Amino acid sequence: MLLAVAAGAFGAHILKKILAPDLMATYETAVHYHVYHALGLLIIGILTLWLPSATLLRWTGGLMVSGLVLFSGSLYALSLSGVRWLGLVTPLGGIALLAAWFMLTVAVAKAHEFGAG
Repeated sequence: MLLAVAAGAFGAHILKKILAPDLMATYETAVHYHVYHALGLLIIGILTLWLPSATLLRWTGGLMVSGLVLFSGSLYALSLSGVRWLGLVTPLGGIALLAAWFMLTVAVAKAHEFGAG
């Protein structure tokens, strides 16, 4: 969350003056998804405390970190550099994020099914 807030402030106070509107919109998308998935990681961390035997949660966290780096990271890089091919990495991050949210749902459902929740 610290990095997401810092990136948002950097964009709002510095980049907004120098980036083209389309690149600024891309940067803002990166920040929004960064915030959402940082909160997702917080949820995963809290659930891991409540469900320590749910090893699926560790995989979920790894997928979410990977997705966040690939998705938001590629959009940050694209918006700051203007190099459009970096956007080809973004869908890979999106797939990892979707998989992470799916795995989180499965982990919680399994824990509930076995009486851990």
